[in-house]
Amino acid sequence: MTAPARNASVSASPAQGDVQRRAPAAPLFPSFDGVMPVRPAEVAPPPAVRIEHVSKRFGDGPVVLDDISLDIAPGEFVCLLGASGCGKSTLLNLIAGLDRPTTGHIETPAAGSAVMFQESALMPWLTARRNVELALRLRGVPRAERGEKALALLDTVNLADAAEKRPHELSGGMRQRVALARALAQDRPVLLMDEPFAALDAITRDLLHEELERVWRATGRTIVFVTHNVREAARLGQRVILLTSRPGRVGGEWRITQTTGRRIESPEVAALSIEITDQLRKEIRRNVS
Repeated sequence: MTAPARNASVSASPAQGDVQRRAPAAPLFPSFDGVMPVRPAEVAPPPAVRIEHVSKRFGDGPVVLDDISLDIAPGEFVCLLGASGCGKSTLLNLIAGLDRPTTGHIETPAAGSAVMFQESALMPWLTARRNVELALRLRGVPRAERGEKALALLDTVNLADAAEKRPHELSGGMRQRVALARALAQDRPVLLMDEPFAALDAITRDLLHEELERVWRATGRTIVFVTHNVREAARLGQRVILLTSRPGRVGGEWRITQTTGRRIESPEVAALSIEITDQLRKEIRRNVS
C-alpha cells in the first residue's frame, strides 16, 4: 500500500544572478485564413529516476524515509544533503536496487546504475588499468578491446600516466579517480555517488570537484551525489535536495541555473551555502527539541 502524499518540500528561490532568461521565441505568423496557429507544447523527456511516495523501515524499527517523491531528469546533477542519519545513503541504496522500499515505487533506466562509494574498494593486487578492465570484463567487453578502453577511461579522469600502478602506490585522490573511471566503465546512464570525497583533504577534494564536473559535462551522465557537506552540494549540484532527520523527508529544494565557473570559494556558492545551512540548522533544532 502506498503511503499518502504529503507536500513536505520547501522551494528556495535562486540568487538574482542565477535567474534563467530565455531568448524571445520566434513569432508565429497567421495562416492564409487569418487564424493564428497554436504553438505546440514542449514535451519534457521522461525522468531518468522517478521516486514516488517511497518510505523505508527496517524491520520493526523507526521509519527511516517517509513519503519521498522526486523526479531526476536525464543528465541532471542532483545532490542529496542532510545531517548524519537522515537516510541519504538508504535512499541511494534504494535507487541502486540494493534494497527495496517498504512502500512506494522507484523507476530507473533498464540499463541500471553504477555506484561509487566513499571507499575506492579497488582490488589491491591489480593495477589501476586492470581494476578498470575488470568492470569492462563484467560488462562483456571483448578481451582485445579492454586495454585500450581502460586507458581511455583513465585518461578521462587524468590518470593515464598511473595506469600500471597498484592502489598502494596511489594517493587517496588518485584511488578515487580510478574508482570513478571504473564506475564509468560500466556505461550506466545513472551514476550514484555516496560521499566519495568525504575522506579526502580539502585541496584534493576541490580538485576532484573540478574533475567530476568536467566528466559529467563530457559524458552527460545523470548523477545523484550524497553528501553532508553543504558547500560541496552548493558547488556541484544543479539541484540540491535537503532531507530532514528522523524520518527523512524532502525538507528543501534549491535549483541552480548558472552552474559554469563555480568554485568552492565563489561568492554565489558561499551565499547559497549560508541559505541552505540556515534551513539545515532549523531542521536539526526541530529534531533535537
